[in-house]
Amino acid sequence: MQDRYYSMPLVPKKVFYVKGKGISSDSKLISFEQALRDAGIEKFNLVSVSSIIPPYCKEVSKTEGLKNLQTGQIVHAVLSKISSNIKNQIICSSIGVAKPLDKGAYGYLSEIHTTDQKPEILGKLSENLALEMLATSLGIPLNTKSNFEEKKDLLRIEGKVVETKNITEIIVVKEEWATVLSAAIFIF
Repeated sequence: MQDRYYSMPLVPKKVFYVKGKGISSDSKLISFEQALRDAGIEKFNLVSVSSIIPPYCKEVSKTEGLKNLQTGQIVHAVLSKISSNIKNQIICSSIGVAKPLDKGAYGYLSEIHTTDQKPEILGKLSENLALEMLATSLGIPLNTKSNFEEKKDLLRIEGKVVETKNITEIIVVKEEWATVLSAAIFIF
């Protein structure tokens, strides 16, 4: 009888990725709201979660993902964001993705945000971090000094083929508040 009171675990079935940027002459909060709007996720109540892509979690397009969500819904997300009002500062956010091709295994997300970094470098760094976390979870130690492609090659040799990518956003701050964000949005 007591079993009926237990709820099913919250395991996302789908994931999609977004990025956005916003500016405001008035406030940091409004620049964040503008970045949420640019990303298309302003009408949800976001709850930050950590970095696991569950087994069998299907990646869908932003358009398809948004169709599965309702205004005001509590939405779980891995979110990378940064704001600044320092003129000419470059701000950048990135989500790194690493997942095995075996759909029954779990993957990793990493989130990084920083200043004055080229987006290509930050994107590869976020991918690299996700890849390292995935490799160690598979019991494969990686030389952290190896370059990104060497690490991917080692995983292939070990028979653990992985897919990696990054979702990166950047803006140069003018004379107002600016915010950039990158996010992985989960759907249950």
